[in-house]
Amino acid sequence: LAQVADHPKAMATKPVKSLESEEQRLHRIRITLSSRDVRALEKVCCDLVTGAKAKDLKVAGPTRLPTKILRLMVRKSPCGEGTNTFDRWEMRIHKRLIDLHSPSDVVKQITSISIEPGVEVEVTIADL
Repeated sequence: LAQVADHPKAMATKPVKSLESEEQRLHRIRITLSSRDVRALEKVCCDLVTGAKAKDLKVAGPTRLPTKILRLMVRKSPCGEGTNTFDRWEMRIHKRLIDLHSPSDVVKQITSISIEPGVEVEVTIADL
């Protein structure tokens, strides 16, 4: 038994992945922004892209997705009598995509900017 334990092949194990090497590996990060206010959305997009370019990251976007228009048409009259008049209401939802190629720890620094109220941010991380 002593000879088997001293044998070099018996001691061979798989290399253990450290957290540092995991953090330094490049990831494909997709940031999805959506809002009803276009100005606030564009400001957040601009801040994210300038922060990413300041850290010399590969940035694609912001890609503008089609605007979703939610329409609602309701009668003005509460009782249903009188002239058939309608109110037309609509809500527009604007969406932007930003793709980054960077380590995941850098993304934490970039997305720590102040985000305007009413802008929803969704971050998806995938390996390259």
